[in-house]
Amino acid sequence: MAGCGLEEKMRSREQFGYPGRQGLYDPAFEKDSCGVGFVAHIKGERSHQILVDAYKALTKMDHRGAKGCEPNTGDGAGVLTALPYEFLVRVAREELGTGLPAPGKLGAGIVFLPTRSDERQKCKQAVEQIINEQGQFLVGWREVPTDREAADLGPSARRCEPHIEQLLVRAGAGLEFEAFERQLYFIRKRASHTLRASDTIDQAKMFYICSLSTKVMIYKGMLTSYQLITYYPDLADPDYTTHLAMVHSRFSTNTFPSWDRAQPNRFMCHNGEINTLRGN
Repeated sequence: MAGCGLEEKMRSREQFGYPGRQGLYDPAFEKDSCGVGFVAHIKGERSHQILVDAYKALTKMDHRGAKGCEPNTGDGAGVLTALPYEFLVRVAREELGTGLPAPGKLGAGIVFLPTRSDERQKCKQAVEQIINEQGQFLVGWREVPTDREAADLGPSARRCEPHIEQLLVRAGAGLEFEAFERQLYFIRKRASHTLRASDTIDQAKMFYICSLSTKVMIYKGMLTSYQLITYYPDLADPDYTTHLAMVHSRFSTNTFPSWDRAQPNRFMCHNGEINTLRGN
């Protein structure tokens, strides 16, 4: 989009965010009502079977998720698991040629990035600078395998599909567990506020950190329940183990589906009926 006119830039921004207030639509009234599920081992033992069972539960809630005008474009689906440490150690060694720090000193997460390579690089550089400013260390970026063809990803989901990478961060000296978790929170919030509001990045709204934590990992997207594991081959890997899994199948009622709105929370799931001061 280099050199494009103002009108084209505005259209690009609207594609990845809420439409403006118009007619009977007002973005202030966005709300949703979704399907949620939870699977856990009562003694905290990790296995791939937990993930298999959670995916089965997710597909049983397909009726709680919605689809657009295309049956293969979903409102969104996702899964939250424990951080798959053994899996990350293997892929970091095989794909990045590096080792990883011990549990508690490793932070990792899934990041949605612009599809334009120049803007993607700007986002990654900004994140790396924030990591350094917070006194932590970048281990590396890993391109997350995705399979839109096998998942039969619908045209609408493809049009706004982000580039997806995994961010790996090592704790600074003297930090681990909760202290490091707080630093990862600062990194995520600073990066989100800085980049999603950027006036110099046309695809700014494509930047989104699904999760960045020592404890949990989230895979999600503008998918149907059945598409999640096919789209993300990582989730079918036997080395991906967890002691818990929360799944979410999104029904967006009067909202607009998007990649970032799937699996809306980082430590819980909900069906849209959480009461607040302004109501649901």
